[in-house]
Amino acid sequence: MSLQSALLKEGTRHLAGVDEALLRNIEAVRDLAKIVRTSLGPLGMNKMVINSHQKLFVTNDASTIVNELDIFHPAAKLVVMNSKRQESEMGDFTNLVIVLAGDLLGHAESLLRMGLHTTDVIKGYQKALKKFEAIIEELSVDKIEDLFNPEQVQKFIKTSIMSKQFGYEDAIAKVVSEACISTCPKNPLAFNVDNIRTIKIEGGGVSDLSLVNGLIFRKGAEGSIQRVDDAKIAVFGGGIDFGKTESKDTFLITNPDQLEGFQKSQEDHMEKIIKEIADSGAKVIVCNGTIGPLAMHFMEKFKLMAIKVSSKFDIGRICKATNAHPSVRMGAPQPEELGHCDSVYVEEIGGEKVCIFKQTKNKSKIATIIIRGATENILDDVEKAIEDGINTYKAMTKEPRFVSGGGSFEIEASLRLKKEGDSITGQDQYSFKKFAEALEVLPRSLAENSGHNSTLKMTNLYAEHTNGNINHCIDLETGDLVDAKEKGLYDNLAVKKSAVRLATESAINILSIDQILMAKKAEGPKVPPPRPMDED
Repeated sequence: MSLQSALLKEGTRHLAGVDEALLRNIEAVRDLAKIVRTSLGPLGMNKMVINSHQKLFVTNDASTIVNELDIFHPAAKLVVMNSKRQESEMGDFTNLVIVLAGDLLGHAESLLRMGLHTTDVIKGYQKALKKFEAIIEELSVDKIEDLFNPEQVQKFIKTSIMSKQFGYEDAIAKVVSEACISTCPKNPLAFNVDNIRTIKIEGGGVSDLSLVNGLIFRKGAEGSIQRVDDAKIAVFGGGIDFGKTESKDTFLITNPDQLEGFQKSQEDHMEKIIKEIADSGAKVIVCNGTIGPLAMHFMEKFKLMAIKVSSKFDIGRICKATNAHPSVRMGAPQPEELGHCDSVYVEEIGGEKVCIFKQTKNKSKIATIIIRGATENILDDVEKAIEDGINTYKAMTKEPRFVSGGGSFEIEASLRLKKEGDSITGQDQYSFKKFAEALEVLPRSLAENSGHNSTLKMTNLYAEHTNGNINHCIDLETGDLVDAKEKGLYDNLAVKKSAVRLATESAINILSIDQILMAKKAEGPKVPPPRPMDED
């Protein structure tokens, strides 16, 4: 009896050794990298993904692809987890994490088949990563001087937007830069990406997107009043209606006068409440519950605009945008509880009614970008491009430096690492050089996805960089070699550094696995056998 059969529960799968465990893991990650590699870059191909709920996605965004795919293999899951970590921390280059990890493992496989030990491969990758982090500090080509200058912000966020929406980067970058600057506090380190909202409305074109300094909700007002300017706003955490009593009491009414008196007392009470709200100076009532017909009647009488919001998160955003404080009781709000908005109005966009809270005189803490497009998939892709631009701005608040984009930085880093590898003695020199080769995957993939001869272009690129043109990259439209800095292609230093680090850590983690132990899958209750009358 083997140790595993005596130790582990029956049904447990056990894979060990280089062939069974390690090479299978490498193969799984390489297969995952193949899926997303063809979507890399502005001219990358789209993937049609149908998730487990039968929802259709047509996208070239790697984070959407891996999120919707039900990936089962544990090694591939490790890489996906690191790409999600890159997404949550930096917001961009999730594709690079997966593709680079797959290429690093592919090179490691060739070394392992040559007879190199796993430990030597890991040591070489660790040394190369440390040297790479030193090189990236030397290759910074530009930095943003003023985070509140629209032209400078557009210049540096355009590349990240271009990778998702090639051809529309100027229009999107202009709107995104205005949104970021308008919501950025005096201390840029406190910038919050959640303060920029998006609303997707089908119709129009991608270039029809616009910015509103304030909030937009996909619904109209409750009453007949559709617009209020210079509005004081009262926000209530509950509904505006008579609540039910806690005890189940019974009221006995014996004649019509008693019934009329009961109704009159309710009317008087509700009128008093709404009048108190109107007397406080409020012109708009926002509540997080039902608005009763009696309350609606008196709101119309006192010319109050009524807006019902179903989400407590949206109530919080309204309070943030208007400096209001939500009240939990029905009645006149205190002066400090009232918010203010320059205009609150209902507008129809693309055949859909929306309610807009707009600040024109004062700086708004929240901005909303209206996205237009022909289909839901286009709207989703534009939203993703906007998120990448916003996340690049957030990265700029912490790290203002940039490296040249378009794959030029990777070629230069690869050249320098190869030179460094020539001076290393020991078995780890081979994996050190393979790390340098793996960095070629980004410019090579960009060339392939654009329909160019990648081998020829890479040869020409290396020749240019050897001659001292360290910022040269491939123009994806023409195939010519151009200066990335002159073309305005930049990648944030911190975002790039994080992506390469996470990809290398993913590869090292998978290379350090020598056994896979998979417990038997939990089983539910057995399905009863079919009975004769089941078909009927």
